[in-house]
Amino acid sequence: MAASEPVDFSLRHDSFERWYQTPLGRALLADQRACVDHHLGNKTGARQLQVGISHRVPLASGTDFSHKIVTTPNWGPAIPDGVAVCDADELPFPGDSMDLVILHHTADFSPHPHQVLREASRVLRGEGTILLIGFNPVSVWGLRRLLSRSRTGPWGGRFLMKSRMEDWLRLLDFSVECSRSCFYRLPLQKPVPERRRSLLERVCGNGILPVGAYYCIVARKRVCSRIPRRPVWNKQKAITLPGSGTVGASRGCVGRTRVN
Repeated sequence: MAASEPVDFSLRHDSFERWYQTPLGRALLADQRACVDHHLGNKTGARQLQVGISHRVPLASGTDFSHKIVTTPNWGPAIPDGVAVCDADELPFPGDSMDLVILHHTADFSPHPHQVLREASRVLRGEGTILLIGFNPVSVWGLRRLLSRSRTGPWGGRFLMKSRMEDWLRLLDFSVECSRSCFYRLPLQKPVPERRRSLLERVCGNGILPVGAYYCIVARKRVCSRIPRRPVWNKQKAITLPGSGTVGASRGCVGRTRVN
């Protein structure tokens, strides 16, 4: 059997971003924005970071944070201020610098999903919050992806198990505070009558059958208090090493990285 060709996630990012302009994509995005606002409406802090497939699909615009930074995997000629061009598994930010990190289908569309969570954990300060959104394979949408040969739009994502993402977060010393599946609409572009949608919501949206199209996980980074120790060296004899600035750039990006 011939070896499978490597996945071009750059093309899949573009396809998924364009799919968000379809009626079904706009409905999904509206539901995700409502879900994020519900969980993060009372969050405040200094820095909020959204890592996703595009800077043109913003979430949590109503949160009260002093700085809101968005990343995008591909450089373009009209990148606005406050947008960093970088890979999701190699963020150009110092450790412990963010109060909130939002991963919007980031692991679904990354060749290194576990490293995506590691990077999010690295830049998140202790007791900071991470919100992760991913497609649910145990759903009608997961069945649609399994049966379809198309890998455009959302069907090009990985559809990782929610339990797997929760395990990865716990291994990174996160405490899962909320985990639920959302959006019970069938993966069809034609509109669904409100009466039928309400019935599907009552049957599947009661928490007994977590078969929504996507899941939303909210977790808090737990950091144990360190016991202070007396330094074993004399500060006056310590040598300062140069080059302590921020390091980061996209492996596939030749352009600039701009962070507000």
